[in-house]
Amino acid sequence: MVEIKTEGELQAMREAGRVVARALAAAREHAAPGVRLTELDEVAREVIFGAGATAPFLNYRPSFAPTPFPAVICASVNDVVVHGIPDGYRLRPGDLVGIDCGATLDGWTGDAAISFSIGPARPGDAALIEAAEEALRAGIAAAVPGGRIGDIGHAVSGVGAAAGYGIMADFGGHGIGRRMHEDPHIPNRGAPGRGMRLRPGMTLAIEPMFLAGGDDAYDVDPDGWSLRTADGGRAAHVEHTIAVTADGPRVLTLP
Repeated sequence: MVEIKTEGELQAMREAGRVVARALAAAREHAAPGVRLTELDEVAREVIFGAGATAPFLNYRPSFAPTPFPAVICASVNDVVVHGIPDGYRLRPGDLVGIDCGATLDGWTGDAAISFSIGPARPGDAALIEAAEEALRAGIAAAVPGGRIGDIGHAVSGVGAAAGYGIMADFGGHGIGRRMHEDPHIPNRGAPGRGMRLRPGMTLAIEPMFLAGGDDAYDVDPDGWSLRTADGGRAAHVEHTIAVTADGPRVLTLP
């Protein structure tokens, strides 16, 4: 069941998206060598709760998870693709960090993610992040009325495949609105012209995840959450919440 949002509801989601953007910006600004991942979570927590919002990640427990998620952000470092739990790890120069964050404000939710390097990027990391961001732009551009869900996945995978990166088949984006995860699923691989037709008022979280090693295999850490590349290669993850509108895609999680 996909809920079509009114213009007023899209504006409410935009306000939630602003909170997400501020939390991500604050975490990125605070990230530096020696800073613990738990400190980044604390910074984002202050922004979210300070805005009067709640954190949909906190205590979230999907069917695959052995325990509720204990933080307001996911912090994934180097070979962790997504769902990293912020812990006492201290950031080091050259680390590739992915921060995923959500916020719910007045009953509406935004979700976004960024990837960046601590200090100068290692060889290959800058290109990996740039490709993920390019794929996100391509996926957003494909989210137009009359298009199909498969068009988004095809746009994302086209960028990743051209660069030789691995693309996780089992994970991707999702519908979003009153809840963080709603229908439909947005795979990062897709066939053009296939899948659900896109309609104005649909709101989607589009989130490319690229693996530098070219393989899409991953392992799950003992915590039951962190997804780690099987070959130990680096990974990048980026995301925006967007609305499909008659005037074209509208990004709801920009600053």
